[in-house]
Amino acid sequence: MPGFIHDHLDIKFLLLYITSHLEEPVPYATILELALCDEGVGYFDFAECLHSLVESEHLTLSEDGLYAPTEKGYRNAEICADSLPYSVRLKCDRNLQEWNRKLRRKRQVRTSMEKRKNGTYTVRMVLDDDVGNVMDLKLVALREDMAQVLAQRFERSPEKIYTRLMDFLLEEGKS
Repeated sequence: MPGFIHDHLDIKFLLLYITSHLEEPVPYATILELALCDEGVGYFDFAECLHSLVESEHLTLSEDGLYAPTEKGYRNAEICADSLPYSVRLKCDRNLQEWNRKLRRKRQVRTSMEKRKNGTYTVRMVLDDDVGNVMDLKLVALREDMAQVLAQRFERSPEKIYTRLMDFLLEEGKS
């Protein structure tokens, strides 16, 4: 059998390891992607084991479809971590590091659009860092497509926009 994961118990250990090392609850697809780090994990076994961990109250499943470990899940993840093959843990840790970076980024860079009574749109663009809020900017766009472009461009490079805005506002003597 390919891979280092060979049975349901191994898959459950892997799923507990993954969910206990993520910084926030995540959807099914994220856990699946992270669990497929080993060739021994098949989709149907994965689905069965994930469901079993919810049933046994090692994981919770929120109404919006997000999975998170319970206290019981965290305890067992810590106990079982050494049961995972070292190479699987290393690969998991690399993948988890990337996912946690994405999750932090998603929390730190946020946009929203709101249609106003006059038919224009308010686009709110928020940039936070590890300490708190760095920028909270609201702009009015004439059309929905323009509002979407503003939000997308902000999400792509909020630091660049912040830096340019600061440079512009702090320029002296130029009008």
